[in-house]
Amino acid sequence: MPNVAPYGTWDSPITPDRMVEGAARLDGVAAENGVVWWSESRPSEGGRIQIARRDPDGSVTDLLPDGFNARTRVHEYGGGAWWVDRGVVFFANWDDQRLYRLDPGAEPYAITDEPPEPAAWRYADGVVTPDGAWLVCVREDHTLAGEPHNEIVAFRTDDSSEPVVLVSGRDFVAAPRLSPDGRQLAWIAWDHPNMPWDDTELWLAGFEVDSGPRIDSARRVAGGRGKSVMQPVWSPEGTLHVISDRSDLWNVHRVDGVDAVAPLLDVNAEIGGPAWLFGFADYGLTAPEGDLVAVWSADGVANLSHVSLDGAVHTTWPLPYADLAFVSIDGRRIVAAGYPTDREPEVVAIEIGADGPEIEVLRRARDLELDPAEIARAEAITFPSVEGREAHAYFYRPTNANAVGPEGELPPLIVMSHGGPTSAARSFFQLAIQFWTSRGFAVADVNYGGSTGYGRAYRRRLNGTWGIVDVEDCCAAATYLADQGLVDPERLIIRGGSAGGFTTLAALAFTDRFHAGANHFGVSDMETLATMTHKFESRYLDSLVGRYPEERATYEARSPINHVDGFSSPLITFQGLEDAVVLPEQSERIVAALDAAEVPHAYLAFEGEQHGFRMADTIKAVHNAELSFYGQVFGFEPAGVGEPVSVVHADALD
Repeated sequence: MPNVAPYGTWDSPITPDRMVEGAARLDGVAAENGVVWWSESRPSEGGRIQIARRDPDGSVTDLLPDGFNARTRVHEYGGGAWWVDRGVVFFANWDDQRLYRLDPGAEPYAITDEPPEPAAWRYADGVVTPDGAWLVCVREDHTLAGEPHNEIVAFRTDDSSEPVVLVSGRDFVAAPRLSPDGRQLAWIAWDHPNMPWDDTELWLAGFEVDSGPRIDSARRVAGGRGKSVMQPVWSPEGTLHVISDRSDLWNVHRVDGVDAVAPLLDVNAEIGGPAWLFGFADYGLTAPEGDLVAVWSADGVANLSHVSLDGAVHTTWPLPYADLAFVSIDGRRIVAAGYPTDREPEVVAIEIGADGPEIEVLRRARDLELDPAEIARAEAITFPSVEGREAHAYFYRPTNANAVGPEGELPPLIVMSHGGPTSAARSFFQLAIQFWTSRGFAVADVNYGGSTGYGRAYRRRLNGTWGIVDVEDCCAAATYLADQGLVDPERLIIRGGSAGGFTTLAALAFTDRFHAGANHFGVSDMETLATMTHKFESRYLDSLVGRYPEERATYEARSPINHVDGFSSPLITFQGLEDAVVLPEQSERIVAALDAAEVPHAYLAFEGEQHGFRMADTIKAVHNAELSFYGQVFGFEPAGVGEPVSVVHADALD
């Protein structure tokens, strides 16, 4: 019989220690000749990214010796830090950002020169020529005046040549991909003020290495104004494909010539997501047939579509996952990262048999041994917002096999505002959500206007309205759930990180909807973000807010730091002191302002952490402090809390 206990006080098997013990976040997948590679971000190792290999006999080996970390700083967010060619692994190392080669059974060695300044040359998103002699990848050069230069370079795979610049002159480039015969190079390019989900272009050029690597006859073949293209993929016989949102939703198209693309797969959902990172892959072409396989999610269910080369066969199967990512094709076998609803991600191999997909699990992140009755499942909800808009969220009910709330009591609600803001909440299992639901909190993970997954028009809702539409939709989600009698209208919390931290701060500064908040390295000052952030996002706010400094008044009006008089609800703030995206001064200024206004607050800053927390001790401290903070704000005693967090002006909580 479950114990009756106040919401928020339930004893949970998901402790702060459990959040990191044995944790391994899967970051990528590659497959070749029956061998599978993937990368794991491990909090217990300081958040370093290890590359693992699984051989056909099922044996698994960690490949990187101590001191190596497969992570790139290109665009600051990274991704695409490693790739495989004929068993050889190429990877960017975090500490020096040089590119390394790792042959089977050997030690890694650098194949790029030491830069003139630490980490001044950064590499990502590479591909090797068919003869294995040359490597083509993105390089971000920080040695020149002004902004870093983003370019596509080529150099020999054995460290015997200087890099040759193939593509330059554009603000950003990504996804260089060679045709199967090695004679053509495709890539994605875009310029300020666009982001990769705005107006991007697919380029194609001839490529040859006989007299040194070079390209010729470069021309744009897809994308442009009003279109976002990404993930170019060649078929085995040399046909180029790309994901495009030319019909509102991101779908796969075949490139038939300049500005001539034909939809190859047209589903009422989006294939792919915003390219914050390099190296995403949501579809591929099988060999030798060249059939298309793509993964996409709708209503919280991952689907696998198969389209034959002649278009005669078009079959879609639902899969027992909420999402799939990092698709790699090995002959006719599909290898990917699967994201279930009841356990952490896993590496899977999928064979399309006569009766549909056959799935083999190759690697589980860890076995949490949770009772299924302990797991809260995402419920997709659509709710009314301001001015007749509708918005979306995933709702999670308090769930614990051994506890129920007292009769007549409603649970506190945590509204989660995702980062980006051009990103999305997903419905797969996330231990960071279960941490709260297992203690008696309800959670709403909101896909406010501007989120991806609902088409270009929905994504553009945030253009010119960041700090308005996102805040309105988060408030509307809380109001809707309270009106439905599902949550306590007097215990509403909002939390978020980065851009989600901005939405959290804005909601507390400009509305009285929420009674507490948690700001994880959030933006407090739009002007500072516009003038002091890194190149990749330096013009992001042109679309979200307006051109700076022409629209400076708007920046000032929307920045929570300028409206501290609107704060009355308690706030806890977390910040990494090496964050190059949202600088620590953003958090320090908001904390100082709250202190001057005598608003109850807490602040935890962490040495060695960047944008997002990776170290085990940090992750544990954050969960413990945030839980302790809510307990103090709402007057309950959470179970399993270590040292209570110190709240400044705690006397105002009474």
